[in-house]
Amino acid sequence: MTGSTAALTAAAIAEPVPSSPRRFLNREVSWLDFNQRVLALAQDGRTPLLERTKFLAIFATNLDEFFMVRVAGLMRRLETGLGVRSADGLGTRQQLELIRSQARDLAQEHARTFLDQVRPDLAAARIEILAWADLPAAEQLRLHGWFRERIFPVLTPLAVDPAHPFPYISGLSLNLAVLVRDPQTGTERFARVKVPNNVGRFVEILDGPLGTARYLPLEELIGVHLQQLFPGLDVLAHHAFRVTRNADLEVEEDRDEDLLQALERELSRRRFGPVVRLEVGEHMDPHVLDLLVRELDVTLDDVVAVPGLLALSSLHELSAVDRPELKDEPFVPATHPRLVDGEQPADIFAALREGDILVHHPYDSFSTSVQRFLEQAAADPQVLAIKQTLYRTSGDSPIVDALIDAAEAGKQVVVVIEITARFDEQANIRWARKLERAGCHVVYGLLGLKTHCKAALVVRQEAGGLRRYCHLGTGNYHPRTARLYEDLGLFTADPELGADLTDLFNALTGYSNQTEYRDLLVAPHGVRSGLVEQIRAEADHARAGRLSGIWIKANSVVDEELIDALYDASQAGVPIEVVVRGICAIRPGAPGLSETIRVRSILGRFLEHSRVMSFVNGGDPEYWLGSADLMHRNLDRRVETLVRVKDPAVKERLGGILDRLFADDVIRWELDVEGSWHPAPASGGVDVQSEMLRRAAREQGPVA
Repeated sequence: MTGSTAALTAAAIAEPVPSSPRRFLNREVSWLDFNQRVLALAQDGRTPLLERTKFLAIFATNLDEFFMVRVAGLMRRLETGLGVRSADGLGTRQQLELIRSQARDLAQEHARTFLDQVRPDLAAARIEILAWADLPAAEQLRLHGWFRERIFPVLTPLAVDPAHPFPYISGLSLNLAVLVRDPQTGTERFARVKVPNNVGRFVEILDGPLGTARYLPLEELIGVHLQQLFPGLDVLAHHAFRVTRNADLEVEEDRDEDLLQALERELSRRRFGPVVRLEVGEHMDPHVLDLLVRELDVTLDDVVAVPGLLALSSLHELSAVDRPELKDEPFVPATHPRLVDGEQPADIFAALREGDILVHHPYDSFSTSVQRFLEQAAADPQVLAIKQTLYRTSGDSPIVDALIDAAEAGKQVVVVIEITARFDEQANIRWARKLERAGCHVVYGLLGLKTHCKAALVVRQEAGGLRRYCHLGTGNYHPRTARLYEDLGLFTADPELGADLTDLFNALTGYSNQTEYRDLLVAPHGVRSGLVEQIRAEADHARAGRLSGIWIKANSVVDEELIDALYDASQAGVPIEVVVRGICAIRPGAPGLSETIRVRSILGRFLEHSRVMSFVNGGDPEYWLGSADLMHRNLDRRVETLVRVKDPAVKERLGGILDRLFADDVIRWELDVEGSWHPAPASGGVDVQSEMLRRAAREQGPVA
């Protein structure tokens, strides 16, 4: 596996150097290591075949976003002369050279995995990706007609010559670079043909053995018919290529300008961001490559040449083939037992008056918990107000429908919608306008801060007065991803937490300088400082001989101040366990620095997305869960929440979840002192996600 950049040996870090940048691993390399772990799932023969295909697609999408955002950001810093050293001491140019090299190696390994492993396995399972020459004559004849009717009318050949400047190439589009020659003059010309992205990438072939699914890549079908696009000319060659553009928005937030208008303006600019990567086939003609490099204003360092097909994110199409025996066994989330009454759904408000409820998605149903909570609130005549944050949601969102129903029923509905959620900006603008038309109060949060917290507050008139019901979660209010992402959600009617959420929503919708809450830590003012305080308290417990320990589950752990606090706690003797899905800048197990810290990563069927922090606290454990990863952006540039868990039953369940994640028999990856990841255990390990699915089926109420 790939490791950290610094080429450190154990001897090089044997002496703890608390002020040295060597105590941190490089975050960009750590992200690439994460994507390598995703690729390992595609390479694992124990993973069902179409799930392996899906992981190849996920890897490709991940790498696209890495270039669009992270590489683009480093390139912009270098070009503007604003480069700064990373926490591990590398300059901007050094980081770019390093990650380009590693990303290129990964891209080639990814392409080879498909070409040499997954594609042959698909063929053996009767899912074939063929070349034109492999097709029967009758099928070629049918596809000639299909091309003329369905594809030819939408293609636009674009010439490049003194009268036709080099065309704009949209980001992530698949294109053909075509060389043609005029037989009369012998002049060679270059043209570009864009492969349509509103037609499936893989054209189904009908003439094949019964039970076999056969496909032809669309670009190959176009390549066979290029002569129709250039009549009277000789088509000499064609080569596929693809560009990635800077897509990291920089919205200039002016206090006197409507944020919605500013964002829409910036979104229109995103299409024309500078090129940060050029992907080509490994056998591209050098003259064509030279032309593309020159016209796209890139360098050879920006070129990634791979074998086989480009744009493997389109493998999502193949992973959707109806072959259940080649996929994970289907499951139906079950309803949390506290949310059922016999065979009927329970009154959620009555259930919460009896105590808090923790739901663990996807094992616990989202539709019979979070969705039902909001739908019941919308229909209940005693509910006076609903306040909610929305960061991402689905295209046909029942959550939005419930909020609209509530507004139309005369309730006060406030929605804090984050319209700058990366790559969901257009969808969130549509939701914002739809909610406004329905009579909801829609606000966009605080100037300069993304509202990333996941919170809903319901205010209900009851016999004793107003009562507040709350939901705080680690995941988005997104019904589809709730079946794919592992997340946690806390339901409570606790008055103090209800008061906290009321204060938080008032801060998001009005004017407030409040930074202190009762049972919440709220970024950008309180999460880092609150966690550092908790970590230092554990160190004090250890020094005093009391029980101590820290468990952290997060997507990313990067913040240097928090990592340094963990190092100090480790030197005090605090056992520290970290499970991280993606980026981790901690260097675990360094003598004298982090000897008591262990870091692991769990990847599998579901995307581990929840964030939980647990502190042994001298024998009286504290648990916090919420939306915040331990990264600068979350702690400094977002509104995030961590909620203190107080209900004993919920604390017990959270402890049980963490116990299993940190057990030694679980299949996992482990991070070593040099920054390399290793799979463990090698054999006989437990797939903890499958185990939790089985447990949910045994212990929970009727299925959703």
